[in-house]
Amino acid sequence: METSFEITILIILTVLSGIAAQVVAAYFKVPAIVFLLLFGILVGKDVLGLVHPNLLGEGLEVIVSLFVALILFEGGLNLELRELGRVSGSIRNLVTIGTLIALIGGGMAAHWFGEFPWGLAFLYASLVVVTGPTVIGPLLKQVSVDRQVATLLEGEGVLIDPVGAILAVLVLNVVLSGAADPLALFRDLILRLGAGAIVGGLGSWVLGWSLKRINFMSEELTNLVVLAWVWGLFGLAQEIRSESGLMAVVVAGMVLAAAEVPELRLLKRFKGQLTMLAVSVLFILLAADLSLESIVALGWGSLFTVLTLMLVVRPINVWVCTWNSTLNWRQKLFVSWVGPKGIVSASVSSLFAILLTQGGMNGGDSIKALVFLTIIMTVVIEGLSAKWVAEFLGITSSEATGAVIVGSNPLSRQIGRLFKERGESVVLIDTDEKACEKASKEGLQVYKSSALDTKVLEEAGLESIGTFLAMTKNGEVNLVLAQRASEEFKPPRVLAVFPRDPNAKNQKTKETVKQAFSSGLSLKNWNKYLEDGQVKLGETVLKKVGFEFQKTHLRGLIEAGGLVPLLIERQGSLQVLSATEEWQPGDRIIYLLHYPKPKLLKRLSGAPQSGLTLEKHPTVEEVPIPSSVLQKE
Repeated sequence: METSFEITILIILTVLSGIAAQVVAAYFKVPAIVFLLLFGILVGKDVLGLVHPNLLGEGLEVIVSLFVALILFEGGLNLELRELGRVSGSIRNLVTIGTLIALIGGGMAAHWFGEFPWGLAFLYASLVVVTGPTVIGPLLKQVSVDRQVATLLEGEGVLIDPVGAILAVLVLNVVLSGAADPLALFRDLILRLGAGAIVGGLGSWVLGWSLKRINFMSEELTNLVVLAWVWGLFGLAQEIRSESGLMAVVVAGMVLAAAEVPELRLLKRFKGQLTMLAVSVLFILLAADLSLESIVALGWGSLFTVLTLMLVVRPINVWVCTWNSTLNWRQKLFVSWVGPKGIVSASVSSLFAILLTQGGMNGGDSIKALVFLTIIMTVVIEGLSAKWVAEFLGITSSEATGAVIVGSNPLSRQIGRLFKERGESVVLIDTDEKACEKASKEGLQVYKSSALDTKVLEEAGLESIGTFLAMTKNGEVNLVLAQRASEEFKPPRVLAVFPRDPNAKNQKTKETVKQAFSSGLSLKNWNKYLEDGQVKLGETVLKKVGFEFQKTHLRGLIEAGGLVPLLIERQGSLQVLSATEEWQPGDRIIYLLHYPKPKLLKRLSGAPQSGLTLEKHPTVEEVPIPSSVLQKE
């Protein structure tokens, strides 16, 4: 009874510590694994002594196996196969040639610097050839890099985990038996990967086929059916061929994502929540069981081993595997820098420490300590510096250009022409056939469809375009479309036209969906002005001298309803203006003026009106309207 109570307290403290670490990481906007490791060590046996994973006995291995399977399934489910094709060659090389390079390089570093025997050195190397979605996913959420780089890192993280796990088991068998047959190792690796791929692919196809035909289950029940099925496939693959279960769940996730099952978005959200819980629990349990004394005992050679892995082996690996790819040197350098180790390394090394001890061999605790030192150093150093490195190299997704605009009305077509004149990609989406025809006649790419169709958004290129703008005549619909686009595709800038004060919405929504142009915009009126030809296109550059005056002047015109700011050009990047945008000196504001309007014309001339006095000032510089940009409807 006492042991049962202790295990209950253990689970409660583990979950509390894991979720607390996630909250702190979200607050400081750093990858969660940094605080998960820190919190795990703090509550572990060497510091506070609150969490003792050894109480779980063999149950710890069961928990780790099932949770890792869930994590890798979620990783496969979220892989974008369409984007994956663009970097498939590089991913293939990283998972095959790259694994061999990492194994050889890591083994040499551990032997020469860490002074491990060759067998244990290569066992360590086999444990750290992986990266993993548990570290890559959270890191990429905090560091927005361009889509090609993100896809490469995500694909490598998901696909290399089962390869690395199986390789580590095979190397362990060699270490324990003392006999090495390279051909037998390769054969066993292929058999396990093949068995897992077949079980996962066929099983997931059956699941997808069933979900598309079964309509009596609720969303909640469907999610649980998928969870049970995934764990069933994992167990079946493990029974058919040991260590093939991880490959089975990765393939199952990819196949299910491609099967276009109903409400896949909701399934991904549910699995994402479970994965966050799984990652939180696993890292706390595994870090709590870590002996700090064993890490210190490794000495300086262990530090040189990890640094060699980070600064020599990983760059060689990446540059060899991407030599014939379309990645430029900046992208390759970033991928070379980002190779943090995750839950597969931690969990398998913890298991190996036990197996080596049971096999009568020394070094199990040292291997585990070195693996955890590798995880800590790569996660902390690379995780905390990745954003700075991406910005320094200029590969952040904020550099993404172009726009997907929902609604083919006069104002949206006006914005589309402005983007097109700059040579940037712009796509319009509308359900109205006549509106689509007008956009097509003006040379704009347009889709006649609902923006709720994620296939259309994919075809429109939203995954690689910088801005999503919803501006139909229904403000509430615009907000829903923008929120869904933000959740599904995560473009750098998401805006919508909705009649609400931007400060009235909660902070979470303000961070994801910005109100476009201005809070008082009447889309109906400005579309009418454009149809009647009662507008002029203008621009102004905000200068340091008189900046506050210029800003106040423009804000006054906006509030008066005679001017609508459309775009802002800052440091060579053209973006749709949001109502809450903080203007800066040097910004170029592109706007529309409504004319003729006597009160507005008097204000532009400097005459006092209704208590607002505007002096003549080179704030609004009207420019000619190119026929290709502004057309009378």
